[in-house]
Formats: sequence, structure tokens, C-alpha cells
Amino acid sequence: MAVVAKLDLKKQYKELFAASASRVSLITVPKLNYLMIDGSGDPNGTEFQEAVQALYSLSYTIKFWSKSHQIPLGWQEFGVAPLEGLWWVAGNDQATMNMNVDRKLWRWTAMIMQPSFVDLDLVEIVRSEVAVKKPNSALSRVRFEAFEEGLSAQLMHIGPYSEELPNILKIADYMESNNLISNGLHHEVYLGDPRRTVPEKLRTILRHPVKKAE
Repeated sequence: MAVVAKLDLKKQYKELFAASASRVSLITVPKLNYLMIDGSGDPNGTEFQEAVQALYSLSYTIKFWSKSHQIPLGWQEFGVAPLEGLWWVAGNDQATMNMNVDRKLWRWTAMIMQPSFVDLDLVEIVRSEVAVKKPNSALSRVRFEAFEEGLSAQLMHIGPYSEELPNILKIADYMESNNLISNGLHHEVYLGDPRRTVPEKLRTILRHPVKKAE
């Protein structure tokens, strides 16, 4: 039997997981499938941590599912993609994420990209298994959904999450200079693990969907 190469989503969608730290760039983000969960409040709080745990539990169980079940058509071994997040503040114009607002007012969607061969039926089977092995009140709120951002401006932020604002404003300046307006929510892609990486070396892609101003 031929050996099928392991799927690396970060390589398959290279431009979505790589960005310059000095220059804002424009990319087009295609429609992709995600596990997603909504919430509110401080990302250091219990709600966000439980939401992230639920996403990872489902994603890793999906990853290893083929080892103990009949492999579905098109299945390929894969690595779990990085955590991502959409961020906004209720009532904000969404042109930028206002980092200075009380974190109790923050709204978020935590999400992890899934390979194209993962479908809703599989997610529901896995959800039932995870609910037994790793109970988590957030599991029932995770949804499987296609998400498409289209044209987006992005920049790599290197350093603590709390110091993102200058780079967020840099993207906003780029949008203004290039006759672009907001077309979605502030998006972050977390390429570093804060449990293993010192804050000064964390890498986070900051992204914002845009469109030409009328």
C-alpha cells in the first residue's frame, strides 16, 4: 500500500500562516471549514479557556479518529491547525479592535481550521465520544461551519498579545492609505504557544477583511 503524505494545513495554505512583521500585505482567504465557538469576556477567563479546550479536544480526536475506525473516503493523516480568533466589541465600528475597552465587553469566536474531508457527520460522532471521555460544558456550543473572509490585510505581530495595538493601527493606516474599508472582524492567528514561548517571542498574525471604499 502506498504511503500517503501527512497533510500540513500550514503548508497547504502557506500565505494564511505566514506574514511580514514590517509590511502590511493583502491576501485572499478562501472558504474553509472550521470548528468555531462564540463567547465574551476576558481571554484569560474561564469561558475562553474552556472554549479553547473544547476546540482542541474535538480537533485532536478527529485527527486520531481514523486510527480506530474505518477510514472514510479521502481521509489523510494531518496535523491540527493553529488556534485562531475573531475579536470585536459590541457597538464598535469594527474598523479596528479597540484593545483599550474593558475586557468584559470583548466578544470573540475561537476557531480551528479543519481539513476538507472532515464533515458535520464526523464532527457529531466525535463530539459524542469527547463528551464521554473529556466532559466540557463548552462542547455543545462548538459548531462546524464554512467561513470565507476574501480580501484581507495582514501583518505579523511579534511579542505579547497586550502589545498588539500599534500593529492593529498600522493595518488601519494601510487601509486608509489604500482606499480600503472594513469588511469583517479583527482576526488573529496564534502561531506560538504561550505555555511554552516567552511573551517577547510569541508570533501572532493580525488580519482584517477589507474591501474597496465606494
